[in-house]
Amino acid sequence: MIIAGVGLAGAATWAGFQCYWPTSQVWGRTFTGRPGSRDLALTYDDGPNDPWTLRLLDVLDRHSVKATFFVLGKFVADKPEIARELVARGHELGIHTWDHPNLIFCSPPKVCSQIERTQSIIFDTTGYRCTLMRPPFGARTSMTLRVIRQMGLTPAMWNVTGYDWKPITPERILGHVERQMRGGDVILLHDGGHVRMGADRRHSVEATELIIGKYKGEGYSFATVSQMIGET
Repeated sequence: MIIAGVGLAGAATWAGFQCYWPTSQVWGRTFTGRPGSRDLALTYDDGPNDPWTLRLLDVLDRHSVKATFFVLGKFVADKPEIARELVARGHELGIHTWDHPNLIFCSPPKVCSQIERTQSIIFDTTGYRCTLMRPPFGARTSMTLRVIRQMGLTPAMWNVTGYDWKPITPERILGHVERQMRGGDVILLHDGGHVRMGADRRHSVEATELIIGKYKGEGYSFATVSQMIGET
């Protein structure tokens, strides 16, 4: 009985780990990159965020790079002018829910409501209709992914983590990226913080400058997630 209990506990731990591990395909297929490609996708979660999203847009403009922003509906409602600026400058938007719940603990109707409400505010604010969705914390189950797909969205994860939600230096963020980079990667960064508007993302903006400079210098190109999905 003890051995069986240990086995069940181990299986539960393994299953829980797979819910959060960004490249796991155990609970269903998600897009995590295109191995071997010379494209890289910069993605940013938890915005729009004042003032750092606009400062990030200036960096991307200087390098003629388009990125994918997984936005929170509540912040689109708070800062509609920033959301409109994202679209006006040609960047891609994806859904990151309304207020960043852990969807593992949400019922299917709750997951649906989080997506619908966010899609609605994005479209009403910008005229943009999202085709991508990224679960908060990367947390998903087979139910979560089924609801996302039923709503006509592609679940988009990542395979390179910048760890920039922590207060670390731009150079350390670049170091994290360098250690994981293989080519064809989707890079997770943040232009906001899900708890409140105004989260300090200075280090993320500066790290973006470093990442673009390094990898453009090595012959890589930058694309949106949808552009990478569409590659053949």
